[in-house]
This record gives sequence, C-alpha cells and structure tokens, in this order.
Amino acid sequence: MGTLHLSHWGTYEAEVENGRITKVTPYAGDPDPHRIVENIVAMQDHPTRIDRPYVRRGWLERGPGPTSGPHASQHCGPGRGRDEFVPVSWDEALDLVAGELRRLYDGPGPESIYGGSYGWSSAGRFHHAQSQVKRFLSAAGGYVGHINNYSFGASAPFLSHVIATEAQWETKATTWKSIAENAELIVAIGGLARKNSAIANGGAIHHDLVYWLEQARSHGAELVSISPLRDDLPVEGRWIPVRPASDGALLQAIAHELIEADLYDKEFIGNYTVGFDLFAQSLEGRTPEWAAEQCGIEADAIRELAREMATKRTFLTMSWSMQRQQYGEQTLWLGVCVAALLGQIGLPGGGFGHGYASTNRVGHEEMALGLPTFSKGHNPVRTYIPVSRIADMMLHPGDEYTYDGRILRYPDIKLVYWAGGNPFHAHPDLKRLREAFGRVDTFVVQDSVWTATARHADIVLPATLSIERDDMGAAITESMLVPMKQLVPPYGEARDDYWILQQLAQRLGCDEAFSEGKPVIEWLEWMYDKFATKYASRGYSLPPWETFWEDGEPIEIPKSDPDRVMHSEFREDPSANPLRTPSKKIHLQSDEIEDFGYDDCPGTPTWRAPDDWANRADYPLALIANQPKARLHSQLDPGGYSASTKVAGREPIRLHPDDAAARGIADGDVVKVSSPRGFCLAGAVLSEDLMPGVVQLSTGAWYDPDEDGNCIHGNPNVLVKDIPVSKLSRGNVGQHVQVEVAKYDGTPPPVTVWSPPKIAEELPDRR
Repeated sequence: MGTLHLSHWGTYEAEVENGRITKVTPYAGDPDPHRIVENIVAMQDHPTRIDRPYVRRGWLERGPGPTSGPHASQHCGPGRGRDEFVPVSWDEALDLVAGELRRLYDGPGPESIYGGSYGWSSAGRFHHAQSQVKRFLSAAGGYVGHINNYSFGASAPFLSHVIATEAQWETKATTWKSIAENAELIVAIGGLARKNSAIANGGAIHHDLVYWLEQARSHGAELVSISPLRDDLPVEGRWIPVRPASDGALLQAIAHELIEADLYDKEFIGNYTVGFDLFAQSLEGRTPEWAAEQCGIEADAIRELAREMATKRTFLTMSWSMQRQQYGEQTLWLGVCVAALLGQIGLPGGGFGHGYASTNRVGHEEMALGLPTFSKGHNPVRTYIPVSRIADMMLHPGDEYTYDGRILRYPDIKLVYWAGGNPFHAHPDLKRLREAFGRVDTFVVQDSVWTATARHADIVLPATLSIERDDMGAAITESMLVPMKQLVPPYGEARDDYWILQQLAQRLGCDEAFSEGKPVIEWLEWMYDKFATKYASRGYSLPPWETFWEDGEPIEIPKSDPDRVMHSEFREDPSANPLRTPSKKIHLQSDEIEDFGYDDCPGTPTWRAPDDWANRADYPLALIANQPKARLHSQLDPGGYSASTKVAGREPIRLHPDDAAARGIADGDVVKVSSPRGFCLAGAVLSEDLMPGVVQLSTGAWYDPDEDGNCIHGNPNVLVKDIPVSKLSRGNVGQHVQVEVAKYDGTPPPVTVWSPPKIAEELPDRR
C-alpha cells in the first residue's frame, strides 16, 4: 500500500520508488473517485516545472517599470510574456524582491502593492499559498487585497440583500441526505455536473454526488436538469435543454404561471417575504409564450413544469454558473422568487439551493468545530478590490467605481505579488489582462510550474508541490483530517512557500511577526494541538499530535447535523430567527437595491438579454466556457489524464453534429473559434449531448498566445469580454460568449506552452 496524500480533487495513495511517484491510486474509501489524480505522476518532474529562480531579462537589465501603456517607452523590449528569462541564485532573487518591496514601502507605501494570490494552489492547512503570502505582506507593512472569488463573485455580495449571506450557501446548505429523503422533485437550473463535484477547496475525500442522486431517485424523486448540456446530470432524469443565458426568462415565466394560475403559497408570501406586489407587476407579459421565444422551450412545457413544481415537494437549485454572466444576479434572484412562491423554503426536501454539485462541499454537513487554522495576520491596509476587477485596477489607477452600494477608487499598484494560482485561467479577455500586467513596475510570481502567469512575471520563484512538503488537510465538509507527509524530494531548487517568504521576511526585518521563529513541523504541531484542544473542550477526544503524525493515517472528525434544512429556523419563527436582510425577510423586491441606482441591477428582479446577443448574426453559436473534467481549473494541464483529453493537441470543443455538418467540420478537426475579441484554436468533438446552436469549450487550457494574443491551445477566455456582472457585485462574466466556429485552414501552429519559456543562453554581465 502506498502513502496517503490529499488534493483538492481527491485523496490518493502514492507509490514511491527512487524518490519519484510511480503510481497513484484513489483512496479506497472514496465512493466515486475522479481520474484527475492521475495528473500528478507526470507533473512531478514535467519540463514545465520551474527548477530555479529566474528574472526576466528586460527587468534585470533596465530595472522596474511598465512594459506596456503610456509610460513604457524606456522599458519596451519584448515586454512581459514575450521576454526571455535569466537564471539567478536564490540569494540574488530574494535580494531583488526584498529590494523592490523596500523601495515601495519606503516610497508610495503599502497601497502600491497588490497581494493577488488566489486560493487553489494546493491542499493543506499550513502550506496554503494565499494565506502564506498575505501573512508575509501583512507583517512587512500591508497590501491591497481582494474580496470574493471568481466562482460565485456575484452571489457573494448580492444574496445578503435578498435572502442570506453567501457563506451559508457553501457550508450550511440543506444536506443531500435531507434532500434525498424528502424531495419529490429536484429542479437543477444549470444541472448537477459530476465533474464539478470532484473539487473541494481544502481537500476532497468522499465524492458522493451520484450516490445521493440515486438515493433521491430510490425515494421517488424525479430529477430535472435545465441546461444546454445533457451530461450536466450524471444519473437518469429529465433533460430540458435551454438556450444559454435565458434561464432568467424561464424563471420569470414560471413565476408568472404560478401567480396567474393561483398556484403560489399566499400564506408563505405574506409571512416570510416582502415586495410581492411590485414583483407580480413586473411579470406582466412574461408569459410562457414569451419565454419560449427566448429559451427554446415549448410554452406548454413551461406551464407543465410550473404546475409540477407547485404540486410536489420541490427543491430548486441553481449552479454557480447562473451568476457568472451579465446580469447574473437577476437570474439568481428570480430563482429565489420562484422558490418563495412555492412556499417550501425551510421544509425538508423543499426550498432554494445555490451551488449544489458546483463543488463537492455544498450539501454536506460541516465538521463540528472547524479545521486547524493558520492566521493571515492583520493587514493594516483597508483598500481592496473585487477579485475579478484586477485588470481594471491596473489599467485605470485612481478611477472611481461602484461596488455594493459604495463608491470606491482603484489604487495605483506598482508591484503585484502572486503565490499560487493562475489568473490567465480565471479572468476574461486575456489580451486585456496581458496589457494590464504590463502596466505595473514589477510582477513577482511564486509557483511550481511555468503557467501563463509565471511567463508574464519579472521575478519567478520556484515553489514546491504538496507532495514535496509536510502538511495536513481536509475540506470543512469532510469527516477526516489527513496527515500529508512529504512523499518525494523538491524538484530542482524549488522551496516551500513558507521558506521563501521567511527568507524575504528576514531581509525586511519582519520575520518575528511572520514565522514567530517556528519551523514547519512546529507550526503543524501547534495548529493540530489548538484544533484538538477545541474539540476536547466540547467532549470530543482526538489523538495526540505524535500519534496522528507518526501513524500517518486519517482521523475521524465529528460533524454537525446530517439532516440540516436551511432556513428551517426562520420558517419556524421568523421573528426569533430573522434573516440578515434589510427587512429580516426574503426580498421579492428591494428598495435598498433600487436606491443604489444601478441601471444594470434594478430593485425588482427581471431578465435581460446579455449585450452579447447583439452579435448573433455574425457569431451565431452560444459558447459555454465551463469547468473541465480532467483537471482543477488550469492545474496540472500537461498531466497524463488532462493531456489524454486533448484533440489534435488542443483543448476539445464540443459541437452538435448538425452545427458541425453545416460548417464542414469533422470529428478531430482543428477549428478556429472566433468572437469579436479574437480567436482560439481547439479540437472538434461531435456530440448530441448538447443542444443545437451551442458549443462547449472548457476553461483551463494553458494560455499559449500568438503574436496578437490569440490562444493556439484553446483557452476560451480570449473570447470573453471583461465586463462586470453588474455595478453591484462587479463579478466576472466568463460563462457565455457568442462565437463562430470554422475548420482551420492550413497547418495549425504548434502548441508551445507545455515546454519552458525561452531561457537566456548568454547571461548578462551584472557586475
């Protein structure tokens, strides 16, 4: 048997020979393991691993400064993402980074530094890159940070205005057990994709989506997936294909039918909601016939669905994808309104859910008293941005913008420090993002592989993978804590994030605040002991640290209520258990949002066609840029399983056979996928598992730009416009875009991103 280790996409046993993992096997206790773990074997020593520190030649020779924009004249050269890299020693690289940080802290101050790391670097409670770098920057003097995320960046600020805070939807949602045992009808807007349920930030151990869906079916529930993709439901059920971005129109028509046919719960509306009259007025003309034209669903089918939902115990869930589109808050809000009209919120098997199967966490009870924690420290800087506004921040320093009822101003960022994560995966309009990263003085990236983000850096610091260091981990909704012992030596000169940042902290004189003088193993013991003591205070006995670490086996952690029903307390007594909304009830209309005065987020929910629909004459196909099945976001893209899914060396794009035939495209062809913003190349896969007029190209292919910034590898984010969901949330619009697809004419250019960038053969004289 191999040694157990943990990742965001699954727990696995690793067999190690001669300092190298030779085989990974999914954890035997996982009921439905995913193949993503197979990527680890190839990636541990893949050519794209960063073997030592590097500095971009232009930065090394000319010093810090923009490489694009109006102030780039003396720093032009090839620029970020085009220049070659010079290998340097660790001491030189660390001195350069520390010197830049000191220059900025002593000059424009901490509001000129952006700590931009995102949270998916690797599983582990201590070696969490985002926590590490933010703790370091806090100790050093502060930094500009971000709030929210790319996954549900619109939901996070929005839902608190109408029903609850976003944190509840991920970790305190109605459990799958309660849904499976009590629901008669499960309606999933956006589906319940098995591939998305592979992932849990912190570490997935038990994958049980299929199990719970089968349990629901065995208890008599019918499953309905409303999605353009048939395989967004992994078990037998009813598929209702819907035109992308029209779900809000469908929900308005369902609400119209419930009210028109007097099928809504008047008592619930009167006792638990506000704004019904204005909401009902807003539905005038939003009939099933009207929605049929927008959605591609027969009007009678919409009426039938509305009546079925009203006569059965119905659980309505909406995937995170629903709010990752222009005006996405409105679609989400309309789902809340329909669930409120049904009057089953707070009942077992009924109500509203958000994000089920969007991650493995939603629908599972939490650990009783939380997980071991490592503090990010106290950041003295209060300036922040919504995470998906990073390009706006760098392109428009000093400009005002709105966010959640406030007026904020973008800071003037001179240095970006990124540890783990790849914004060239998550962010729309990669050409614009590339331009934005050219505007800062210095871009430092701390990572294990040559992602597009690392290739656009000025200073690159090689970090270890989780298999190369000691840690422990689990997701908050799992039932075990896993010791994660180092499996193999670090690759090349790679070092732990903690080691790198401690070296910088020593140079800046803030190591006591950062490391407190503790080596890694002492931090792990400290975190575990604090965790075990908290559980002991509630009568739960966990083994001592020495036993946990030396045995090397997962330990069981007590969990909370497996039959939890979200909003049940509110339903039982709304006065004693009010919602955290302005009225303490569910809002079908909001004076607060209306008073914000946002033209793209009115105070009464309504569906509006996205602006991109205006391009349908020239770009007739609706592209869905969803999450991949063969990797987590862009992680380990060159790994074995991910690589096996490529077509003609590119990311696969699925087309309906009718759409392919009309364009002379055959299975396996290289195709050019175009939007008004540019194009990418992809490999065609013909499938009847998506509705005609729709194509599907997953995100996460490593960005491989041509001279104009188009992607020859198949990253759909070159196609999507970088606009906010609305002026309220400033979330990202990355889910849909209108495109045209054509067979590529000629010999396609080779994919180069799975090889290292150009490394300088002749080193500059730096004496």
